[in-house]
Amino acid sequence: MKKAKSTVKKNTEAELLELLKRVLPKATHDAQLAVVIYQAVETELRTTARVVAFDKYCEKLELPNLEPKSIDAVKMQLAASFGDGDITVKPDAEEQALAIEIALPDGHQFTGAVKVRATDAGAGDDQEIVLKFVPFPVVLPGDQELVWFLAKRENMTPDEAGIALAKVEEEFWASKSGQKLLRDRVDRTFPEFIQRVPAGMMNELGLKRHYKTPEAIKVMRSLPPK
Repeated sequence: MKKAKSTVKKNTEAELLELLKRVLPKATHDAQLAVVIYQAVETELRTTARVVAFDKYCEKLELPNLEPKSIDAVKMQLAASFGDGDITVKPDAEEQALAIEIALPDGHQFTGAVKVRATDAGAGDDQEIVLKFVPFPVVLPGDQELVWFLAKRENMTPDEAGIALAKVEEEFWASKSGQKLLRDRVDRTFPEFIQRVPAGMMNELGLKRHYKTPEAIKVMRSLPPK
């Protein structure tokens, strides 16, 4: 629907310019004046279209608050769209908005404002579903009384999590950090790996480390019957 409206507007402007081409020579015998009037109307139509487009552009910018981090994010988007322009932003706490001024090298200037509004976290059909982590305790074959408390994505089976953990360990020792540790005579063992592996490497394969050191299994004693 928006595309259809835009097309109709463009057609209307084109029809207006075409009408001016036919009417102006009849309305005045001054050909130079007719050209000046035509160019002035054409420029005004283009300027109005640019202003409307810039206002719509500002409406799409997200500004959850007036914190420096949020303002910097808006400035980065403006710089990406108007890289050659002189961009000035000014937060307005009273109006809860960010005033924007942009001066382009060709002389055009734009002014607008981005209102503070909460982002719609549930918008969009392609939003990624974040799966929860569930416990994934791990022990070594030679010492099954020491348990590392890890976690896995809830859609992973224990076998899949085990394969992923082995892959992360292999990739860690093959990385620059892992190779440096081996050169520094660090033992290539699971305890050393689990203590030093970056959390990001674990998360990429659906794993999480709660603690870097293992805990001994606590054997509970049964209470005597009353």
